[in-house]
Amino acid sequence: METRTQEERRSEEVQTYENQETECLQISRPAGSSSPVQVGGKSSLQPSLTYSEVLRCGFASRPRGLRSLALPPHPEPQPLRLRPSSLLTQDISHLLTRVFRNLYSVEVIGEDLSASLIQARGSEDERHEVFVDQLQQIRELYKQRLDEVEMLERHITQARARALAETERASNLIQTHVLETSIKLPPVKTVFRWCVDSELLQKHHLICPEDYYSDTVPFCSAPKGDFHPGCSKLAFSCEKHSIPKAELDKKLAVPCREKVPASEDELDYTMDSLPRDSTPEAKQRTKETVKKPSPPKNKKWMNHLRVPQRELERRQLARMESRNHFLKNPRFFPPNTPHGGRSLIFPPKKPALIGECPGAELEQSCANTPVFLAKPSIVFFTNYEIGPVYEMVITLQNTAASSRYLRVLPPSTPYFALGLGMFPGKGGMVAPGMTCQYTVQFIPDCLGDFDDFILVETQSAHKLLIPLQARRPPPVLTLSPLLDCGYCLIGGIKMIKFMCRNVGFSAGKFHIMPKEIWPPISFTAVSSTGFVGRPPFGVRPSMFELAPGLSMLLEVLFLPVSLGRTEQTFIILCDNCQIKELVIAGTGQLIALDLIYISGEKSQPDPGELTDLTAQYFVRFEPENLQSTSRKQLIIRNATHVELAFHWQIMMPNLQPLMPGETYSLDNIKYHPDRETAFSIRPAKGVLSPHTDHEFILSFCPYELRRFHSVLQMVLEDVPEPVSSEVENPEDYSYCVDNVIVLEIEVKGSAEPFQVLLEPYALIIPGENYIGVNVKKDFKMWNNSKSPIRYMWEKISDCHIIEVEPCAGVIEPNEVGDFELNFTGGVPGPASQDLLCEIRDSPSPVVLHVEAAFKGPAVVINVSALQFGLLRLGQKARNSIQIQNVSQLPALWHLRESPACLEERRESVSPFDIEPSSGQLHPLGECSVTVTLEALRCQSLQTVLELEVENGDWSYLAVYAEIQEPHVYLQSSQVELSSLYLDVPTKSTITLINSTLLPTRFQWGKLLGNQAAFCRVKIFPRCGLLGPNAERQLILEVTAHTQDELTDLALPCYVSGMKEPLALGISGKPQGLQVTIAVSAKGSDSSVCSTKQEPGRLEELHLDFGSMVPLRTCVNRQLILNNHSPIQSSFTLQFEYFGSPQNSLSKRASLLDLPPALLKTARVREQLARREQLDFMENMLSHGKGAAFFPRISQGMLRAYQKLSIEITGCANMWGEYWDSLICMVGNLPPTVIPVHMAAVGCPISSLRTTYYTADCFQKEPIIRLGTHISGGDTISRTLRLYNSSPCDIRLDWETYMPEDREDKLVELLVFYGPPFPLRNQAGNDLMCSEMTKSSSLLGPLSPSSVSEASHAAAPLVEGHFSASDEATEHIISVILQEHEGVPAHHLFGVTPKQMVVPAGGSSTISISFTPIVLSPDTLHKVACTGYILGYMSLDNKEERDIPGRRHRLQDFAVGPLRLNLHGFVRHAQLSVELDDSGRMEFRCRASDLIPDQPCSGVLSEQLTTRHLKLTNTTEIPQYFQLLVSRPFLVSQDAVSQDHRVGSGRAQEGEEETASGSRQLVLRPQENMLVNVSFSLSLELISYQKLPADQMLPRVDIQQSSSGEKEMVFTQDLLLEFTNQTTQVVPLRAVVAVPELQLSTSWVDFGTCFVNQRRAQEINLLNLSGCQSYWAVLMGQQEPDKKAKAFGVSPSSGLLEARATNAPPTSITLHVFFTPRSTELYESTVVVEGVLGEKTCTLRLRGQGSYDERYMASHQS
Repeated sequence: METRTQEERRSEEVQTYENQETECLQISRPAGSSSPVQVGGKSSLQPSLTYSEVLRCGFASRPRGLRSLALPPHPEPQPLRLRPSSLLTQDISHLLTRVFRNLYSVEVIGEDLSASLIQARGSEDERHEVFVDQLQQIRELYKQRLDEVEMLERHITQARARALAETERASNLIQTHVLETSIKLPPVKTVFRWCVDSELLQKHHLICPEDYYSDTVPFCSAPKGDFHPGCSKLAFSCEKHSIPKAELDKKLAVPCREKVPASEDELDYTMDSLPRDSTPEAKQRTKETVKKPSPPKNKKWMNHLRVPQRELERRQLARMESRNHFLKNPRFFPPNTPHGGRSLIFPPKKPALIGECPGAELEQSCANTPVFLAKPSIVFFTNYEIGPVYEMVITLQNTAASSRYLRVLPPSTPYFALGLGMFPGKGGMVAPGMTCQYTVQFIPDCLGDFDDFILVETQSAHKLLIPLQARRPPPVLTLSPLLDCGYCLIGGIKMIKFMCRNVGFSAGKFHIMPKEIWPPISFTAVSSTGFVGRPPFGVRPSMFELAPGLSMLLEVLFLPVSLGRTEQTFIILCDNCQIKELVIAGTGQLIALDLIYISGEKSQPDPGELTDLTAQYFVRFEPENLQSTSRKQLIIRNATHVELAFHWQIMMPNLQPLMPGETYSLDNIKYHPDRETAFSIRPAKGVLSPHTDHEFILSFCPYELRRFHSVLQMVLEDVPEPVSSEVENPEDYSYCVDNVIVLEIEVKGSAEPFQVLLEPYALIIPGENYIGVNVKKDFKMWNNSKSPIRYMWEKISDCHIIEVEPCAGVIEPNEVGDFELNFTGGVPGPASQDLLCEIRDSPSPVVLHVEAAFKGPAVVINVSALQFGLLRLGQKARNSIQIQNVSQLPALWHLRESPACLEERRESVSPFDIEPSSGQLHPLGECSVTVTLEALRCQSLQTVLELEVENGDWSYLAVYAEIQEPHVYLQSSQVELSSLYLDVPTKSTITLINSTLLPTRFQWGKLLGNQAAFCRVKIFPRCGLLGPNAERQLILEVTAHTQDELTDLALPCYVSGMKEPLALGISGKPQGLQVTIAVSAKGSDSSVCSTKQEPGRLEELHLDFGSMVPLRTCVNRQLILNNHSPIQSSFTLQFEYFGSPQNSLSKRASLLDLPPALLKTARVREQLARREQLDFMENMLSHGKGAAFFPRISQGMLRAYQKLSIEITGCANMWGEYWDSLICMVGNLPPTVIPVHMAAVGCPISSLRTTYYTADCFQKEPIIRLGTHISGGDTISRTLRLYNSSPCDIRLDWETYMPEDREDKLVELLVFYGPPFPLRNQAGNDLMCSEMTKSSSLLGPLSPSSVSEASHAAAPLVEGHFSASDEATEHIISVILQEHEGVPAHHLFGVTPKQMVVPAGGSSTISISFTPIVLSPDTLHKVACTGYILGYMSLDNKEERDIPGRRHRLQDFAVGPLRLNLHGFVRHAQLSVELDDSGRMEFRCRASDLIPDQPCSGVLSEQLTTRHLKLTNTTEIPQYFQLLVSRPFLVSQDAVSQDHRVGSGRAQEGEEETASGSRQLVLRPQENMLVNVSFSLSLELISYQKLPADQMLPRVDIQQSSSGEKEMVFTQDLLLEFTNQTTQVVPLRAVVAVPELQLSTSWVDFGTCFVNQRRAQEINLLNLSGCQSYWAVLMGQQEPDKKAKAFGVSPSSGLLEARATNAPPTSITLHVFFTPRSTELYESTVVVEGVLGEKTCTLRLRGQGSYDERYMASHQS
């Protein structure tokens, strides 16, 4: 029988595979090795095997193992994982644990918490249930993944073991061919590819051999050939240098005839590469090419002989064997010998040997070739029955070349039997190619599966295994393992039928029984023909038989007696001894109905309102009209999974007033049907589907005006009654049903009268209607009642006719009726009426109010105004209009001019002629009227025509007309020309105006007057047409040829239509040339000073370039020439002294040889512009005067009314004050002389070249940065070159200062006797005077101010001193007052030389020195040292200092000095050290480190523990230092590279180093180095623990915790000594765990013991520390002292492991023995000591001997 599902089969196959893998090979994993596969970086947990019991009849199959994982909880806190000792490992779990700590190593939800949550599920919180479901799925997936990982790990381990075994076997095989190897043989090819399941690895996304093997796998094995090791082949280079085979054969031809057969060492072995697709067995099948048997495995004797001696003995041995060599019978050779393994199925192969003699014997080897072949290879029985005996013949054929014996071992099980063999001959020998036969019998006792084997033993090393198998196809049923009967009411009966079909290939008999009675004592006792089962289930039939392809119905009876799901397990037993569990489940339910929805608003009874006593729900309907229906939707949910039949009944309510807290009596409940109810519900009956919502419609239809009250009851039909759960037999059930009321709904409703609404309730007809015209208007009437209404409208026909259509009809409920009102007016004017509508059964009618207005005929004119336009005087104009009757009534009309307008114009006769002026218009008719106007006088006519209509409204028509005659005039009759110049045309504008609306022509005449001959006049245009009311602008151009004033000139203009011409008068005074000169700064809008240059008039003008012009900077000013006249003239500009050459702009340097694309870039353009500016300044200052002025335009033409701005550039390359004059000449006007002034400031000496220019006013020197240096270090110097860009030699006197901010010092008063900075020789002595220069500082030290302020402050003070440069006498005493800024800094900074001269246009060099200061130890950061040096400038040449009237230059303190800012840093010598979190370098070791792996060899004298110390130079300077430390700490010098050592090797060899010192090291900026710091552990250090506290060495501390752990703490400081004699301390700390032993007791009393009877007791020796202890037991002197010892301890010594972290102490059990030799009292002392100086543990022993047999123990230990 096969009824397992596909999932079960797959799970069982996986389990069977795991068991087979486990049974094949079990290899223990080496200690400390990690798993090949890890999950999430954690080590896989060790799984535990549990076996499930599978019950079978007959031959039991192998048990199938089921794996489960036991996850031990992690200890708290989780310790950190140590770094793996191997650098090749890929395990990174220690990194993840160190970074994430407990987030990685500790489970968030452990196994215990998960199991508790899953077991305690059933919460009402839905989110919690979802979480528990997901947690359960995750745990199952986690366990499945761990199972897969364990299976993969085991599979890979077994594959590696198989591959290793095959590799060792191949290596041994190679060694058999190579008897003597002087070197280690190379490894053979691995067979791991054939031992591992690649598909399994690929399935789990692991690397398989196919990923790195590119060749394909063939379908069959490669042919076998001669086996030659690869190491015996010639390499490529060796083959090239070897002797060809032909020559070698000639040389060996003669010796081969005399020599004995070649030995193994002279053979040429070749190894054919085995194909990768062959199996491991095929790879190992090789043929032996040697004649001698395999050498012995023990080759140690080879190591005792020399190579020549061994060769000699081999030759002698070969000579002896050749004498005894003769041909033997092959059958006496074992198959693994050269002559005994020839096979008939494998052809022989002749090996190619070097030096082989002719006629050599063919040799072969078939050690792995089978001797016998079995046919068939597997004995298989099928389609068997119980009882018969089945037989099958096995044929064994000899495939060897010689006759062989064989022995067949029978099967081991009783189901298989082996008969006697039939051999081709006598004696049990089988000749080559012949066969023997054996008969195998199979006697089954059941229809299960059977397995066995037959073992055939021959002379071959391998045995032949013939499997025996018996398989019968089992029947397979299509019956699900879970039969769900669904849902049923408690007490009900449900019958379910399930289809069962046999889809197997054999018939089967089946028996169903409950699992509780399995296995039965007797099948006859449990057999039944009816139902079988356990309540509440019954199954029929209990016994059946199914042939292949047949099916049957299995009936299951379900009789629930309790609420909830019920399951019962049954066993289906097949006749092939296979069983299957069948689970039958069903759910018992009670009736559960819910009214979940009522449409509309929620109904609640009013306070004090009587309601039904038993009703569960209350529904109230809104008031309704008669014969109207209201509906509500009810939704009732069947909460059960069972169909329920129902019907509704309407009853009268049970009303009874109850007091609060009072309950009703069941006797008052009456059930009377309500015959006069107005309520109904549909559907009235039906079936409620399982677990479904059902919709019901509740209707209310009142038939009279009153209140209705009823109760609706839902009755369920045929509901079973619950039965007792004690009934066990389903046939004893009593089935009883009845109808049950499960739902009562109380309903109320009432009736109300009709409601009618008019829309609109009143009709107001807008506008005016003509009399006799029928006006229609629509309106609506709404029926808001619950029933239809019948209506009838009345009719009015007294003065007006009013009626409604339709006049009668019916309107349905909640609908509207459309009506039309017909209103015909009979009398003009407004009308108002009320129209009534009668409603049947309504007490009052509906009233409609109507209002309307009526009018007579109406006549309109088609135009709103009559325009006659512009008319000349005496002209007639005619126009037509249309008059239309827009009404349906005839109209009488009359048209005339308004009398009021005639009276306003004071005229009696109208100028209008109207034709026709009156008439009658038919309805909607029209008429044309002609109106004629005659212009009798000039006027602007505006009047009105009146249209009179009989019995209608009048109309009015406006009339417009303009009557005029021509008139033109000049806006100004006199033109005065104010800006009239000689021989220059002057234009003016005149205006000609037409004051009428008539177009007029005009034309100008010739100029008239006495001065007309000296003038020329032009006017544009000369003639033209002037439009109505138009103004014309005319251009008048007048040219005067005289400077006399013009007074008598007139120009006439003739206008058509005017009798007299117009006259234009012209006057004016001509003027001459006018030019003004102004000076302004560049970019300013207003000029600095202006001067008008006119004949006979001159004002002063001044051109000032400023008093603070920086050197090497161009300053621009603008000279403005403004020509105020239209006369053109020439001009010229020229400087007297400092003028620059005129070709300064034309001299340009040649362009650089750059590509065009590069010249277009902005950067190159900027550089070219700077270079052009530099060249321009050099050209200007080429005369060497120190300053120059240059006008951009020196001469040119000044046009009429031109304002010309000429840029004048001034620049200087030497400080001083400069004066000059600018001469300006314009036309024939007198020349103008403008004074020019410029004062240049700044320093011409700079550390930058002259090609560097800046846009700032004063050029700042760059800061000279002297770098960072160690506190107290040596003086350093920097060289600086200074460039002089001026044309003068400048002497510099240097002073050094430091800035100082002090509030008590504001100014300094300096007094000098003689010159402040006299000339000095190289020795520093003055050259100008013999006496020493005396200077005194009254208020502070000598310190000048900055450059920008010194020139301003010092200039006024020394003005009197330097103003008269031509005086022969010099001032003896000079006083200078300046601001205080700093103090002299000669100790920090220095300049050499102190006085120097920088040549004109040349350069000089100075040296600046910096001496680092000594910092205090409290200074943590680097300290900045800031200072500056001032170079005071002087001119030794008097001509360069002063030229009267042209230039004047100051010197010494009067001119700003050259300032060079200095900046440097000083810091402590310090390195960055990477230490632990505690801020020190800590060593941890154990005293047991001195104990070697073999304690018997002694204790180590010293053990070093080394750690790396990383030193980093985070500064920007190199650090030179030495490392100093004292024992027990050491610093290894070998770990420091040569790059970090100072000096050469020879220099270092000569130096002597102290015990605590080391050679000097250097660490460059931003580099680091590793230093090996070691802690030396020795027995001497451990012995310090025995010293008393007052004698304890310094920096040594003994610590012992409460748990007994004892540690020695050593502290030292590693000193880093730098070159400036400062040190840096690195704390060192070493913690040594020392062993601490303790006995579980200090006294052992054996009491009284029988003499010569051995007694034993156990005590524990504890190790309280985290250090191993090698201990030994010393027996003290026993009392009484005898040779025969009474006490003994076992073991006497040993190694006690260290105590783990957060774990109990490790211990070992000591067995103490006591054997009394006499009746004396024995006492002794046992001392436990350790080799590491542990504190000794003493044990007192005591025992008494006695011959009394009562002390004799029952058994001796």
